Amino acid sequence: MNRILAIIPARGGSKRLPRKNVLPLAGKPLIQWAIDAAKEVASIDTVMVSTDCPEIAEISKQCGAEVPYLRSAELSSDTASSIDVVLDVIRHYESQGQVFDSILLLQPTSPLRTAADIEKAVALMAEKDANGVVSVTECEHSPLWCNTLPDDLGMDNFIPEELTATRSQDLPTYYRLNGAVYLVKTNVVKKESTLFPKQKSFALVMDNNHSVDIDNELDFRLAEMIKASKVD
Repeated sequence: MNRILAIIPARGGSKRLPRKNVLPLAGKPLIQWAIDAAKEVASIDTVMVSTDCPEIAEISKQCGAEVPYLRSAELSSDTASSIDVVLDVIRHYESQGQVFDSILLLQPTSPLRTAADIEKAVALMAEKDANGVVSVTECEHSPLWCNTLPDDLGMDNFIPEELTATRSQDLPTYYRLNGAVYLVKTNVVKKESTLFPKQKSFALVMDNNHSVDIDNELDFRLAEMIKASKVD
């Protein structure tokens, strides 16, 4: 039996997009998309929200998530990391006698991630006997056509000579982390203090249309358009 704790981290402060986690997206507060997706997955035992914000806490409870405590100011600062928050949540539940085999981190800023995406991650972890499953999506543009620029903006040797005549469709496929799903065995999280285990990690490949990560208003509008178009 694999007991899974879904953790949705959602602090109140957001400089680029104020009140980001509770802004209405296609008729729901942003955070509700993560809660609803998690609650649709039968293999998840508990869905909780870690927040420092009473407004987010209240909305999360109304949506059916647990909010057993408000996160400390120290864990809600700009310098606090996701792993610090996850370890804090694990300690809380273990102090209450609740032990989980796996931790599922779901950022509320990935509202296009679906229950089906999460179910694929759970299935992949079982199939591979993985320590962790991390979601990725295909890069929109090949990093082989990217480079840094000098102060004078010169582009000599910007692209390696052997690639200048290569068509984009002939370049190898690259993938990037999309931040939507991190599923990791709890003992590995505690031992390595990471959501990206060094060994036996596998990629959950997600569609670009499910991979928007909301950091600013443009990202938010893009997510709204995809929701409105019902692209799947």
